[in-house]
Amino acid sequence: MTASDRNVNGWIDDIVGALFDPIIVMPGGWGEDLPDWLRKRVTIERLGENIIALNEHRDVTATDAEAACYLFTASLSAPIGSDWVQIYLYVAGGEMKDEAKTEMPADIRVEALTEYQWRELKGLKNWIYQQRVKHRKEKARGERRQEKEEPEIKEATEAKELETKPVQHSFF
Repeated sequence: MTASDRNVNGWIDDIVGALFDPIIVMPGGWGEDLPDWLRKRVTIERLGENIIALNEHRDVTATDAEAACYLFTASLSAPIGSDWVQIYLYVAGGEMKDEAKTEMPADIRVEALTEYQWRELKGLKNWIYQQRVKHRKEKARGERRQEKEEPEIKEATEAKELETKPVQHSFF
């Protein structure tokens, strides 16, 4: 397999992942409470991120919608620090404006992040993406193992579209 083949296979994996990878959420049971419009934004933004990353010759990361989903569930599971609140309000405000056609209330609207907060957001988005890839690889490994052991079980365990997967990110 050539380097070009690996790049094409990686790109195809990322496109398939954009459609079928789970939404990474904070453990605690709040993943099912994500608004439907935000779940749909995740798929749309993942596809867009794949195209932009390909055109800019850079690595794919998670999207603002994915960060909003994770921070939504994190904020419901436990108190989060002030920097994370600012990051959450920034990404959630952007998602609300783009999709829900609603503005974040002026008293809590965040229009810009500090350099530190940008680094934290970038780190969170990279971490979310790595969790997606890890889940995708584990799922593929399990499917290959299952094909060897019991081919008929595979049909019964097809993945749900955009399921949520609780994984905890360190906020401290």
